[in-house]
Amino acid sequence: MFTLNDDERAIGATARQFADEFLAPNALEWDERKHFPVDVLRKAGPVGFGGICVGDDVGGSDLRRLDAVRIFEQLATGCPSVAAYISIHNMATWMIDEYGTEWQRRRWVPGMASMELLGSYALTEPGVGSDAAALTTKAVRDGDDYVLTGAKQFISGAGANDLYVMMVRTGGEGPRGISALIVPADTPGLSVGPNEKKMGWNAQPTRQVILEDARVPVANRLGAEGDGFSIAMNGLNSGRLNIAACSIGGAQAALEKTVAYLSERHAFGQSLIRNDALRFDLADMATELEAARTLLWRAAAALDEGAPDKVALCAMAKRFATDVGFEVANKALQLHGGYGYLHEYGLEKIVRDLRVHQILEGTNEIMRVVVARALTGAA
Repeated sequence: MFTLNDDERAIGATARQFADEFLAPNALEWDERKHFPVDVLRKAGPVGFGGICVGDDVGGSDLRRLDAVRIFEQLATGCPSVAAYISIHNMATWMIDEYGTEWQRRRWVPGMASMELLGSYALTEPGVGSDAAALTTKAVRDGDDYVLTGAKQFISGAGANDLYVMMVRTGGEGPRGISALIVPADTPGLSVGPNEKKMGWNAQPTRQVILEDARVPVANRLGAEGDGFSIAMNGLNSGRLNIAACSIGGAQAALEKTVAYLSERHAFGQSLIRNDALRFDLADMATELEAARTLLWRAAAALDEGAPDKVALCAMAKRFATDVGFEVANKALQLHGGYGYLHEYGLEKIVRDLRVHQILEGTNEIMRVVVARALTGAA
């Protein structure tokens, strides 16, 4: 797992090349303009980044979670915001591939793998965040359709997406009353709210998705009625790993920028890179990132293998890597002094982008709950 073969190195190199060529040169402009680069996302599909862990019979790359986290780390060196959207798209694509009927797989997955169709995951609601099992968006059966009423909050890509993998309530209270539906964005009765004004992640839109008597065919349901909560949680395992990888990648870019800056900057008669106190800071930053990367790879391998402790390890990796990523990026900004606070140096953007990773895909407080339950056996 820790010694990469030629194919694994090539996968990482391809992702870094894509980040260097298409993401990094445009990241600051996209952030400033709040521009969602759909044209660049279309380029990511043919490279294999639209369906990384999806079957090759429907256009996917058929890679492991371990490959995916290495890809997302490299993509995030160019722009954490765009890399994170690609992660969310991949989560939705995998859920259809994994839980969909053959008709559903062949109807939607090839277009999503090529990124001609953009998808997202819709679980959170305006009044329901961490307590996802309490969601209230209703789907009432009416013949061959479900009629959907409610709203989803903080949905990445909303307004530009072609479809949503959406969790809705088809039954009673609690997780067993939740089902998963593929909801096309052009469904009559579906609309989106204004783009949220955010601290970071400005290169992808975040909006409410509003449902007012929106009709979705029963044929669009993933699995049976009542399977939605378990489908959502299984999707989140991979989402947590990928967001952890995006944190490591963004922080790695910040560290690389800092080494270059300290090498060029002179003060007190010498290059700052010769100052032992600053070198120790760099050493600590690199060590923390390597520790986070090692735990992430361990968790990804456990998910690939279906290990009994996979859920706890995914939660550990998400909590640790997103905390470390933010702290390393913040330290990198500090080491740039006043220049780190300027937009043109790119550090403040990385800090803003990585901050939300400690909240989404399950807050880091919830990650501690998941790990504690695994340790104690508590429900």
